[in-house]
Amino acid sequence: MSADHHEHEHDHDHHHGHDHQHDNRYSDMQARVKALESVLTEKGLIDPKAIDVIVETYETKIGPRNGARVVAKAWSDPDFAEWLRTDATAAIASLGYTGRQGEHMRAVFNTPDTHNLVVCTLCSCYPWAVLGLPPVWYKAPAYRSRAVIDPRGVLAEFGLTLPEDKKIRVWDSTAELRYLVIPERPEGTEDLGEEALADLVSRDAMIGTAIAGPRP
Repeated sequence: MSADHHEHEHDHDHHHGHDHQHDNRYSDMQARVKALESVLTEKGLIDPKAIDVIVETYETKIGPRNGARVVAKAWSDPDFAEWLRTDATAAIASLGYTGRQGEHMRAVFNTPDTHNLVVCTLCSCYPWAVLGLPPVWYKAPAYRSRAVIDPRGVLAEFGLTLPEDKKIRVWDSTAELRYLVIPERPEGTEDLGEEALADLVSRDAMIGTAIAGPRP
């Protein structure tokens, strides 16, 4: 029997209506920003490459720093970790990070026996409050479908090869419920403070496509 398991606790057809546009379609404000960007680019007033660098910075560095601090506090403070387990929305909000549209958060903890992976199969629901901008691959149909069908193979493509006896649980985000993976704390980090621990936590580790550790 496969060790991989897909957690589908919510009826996606119910939670993903056609009005669910905050991740897959442009809002009115987003549309205006894109139009303004196009005009400024055409007039030679901005460089699209510079915008790409800014977006990449928010996507991979500034945004995920919030989530990294949540993870570091969970590693350092058992009471906070337990609070995350029982009411992640409140625990995360206590650090000043709240969802854009009131969505709830659930923290799922990696263990020696289980690895967690987050996907949104029908669109691209993503915990913006703690991870910033979603990566392009998170929105891609190939990831959204294959993460459920073949999570072990998908992780291998990210460079993460897990033991065959380690179970993989796939969590399906919805408009109302977003997941944050709490990776295992790396060995040999007992003397590190929370800021140094946060440096070990990447965006991908909090989605589940990587594990925590020093940057390559």
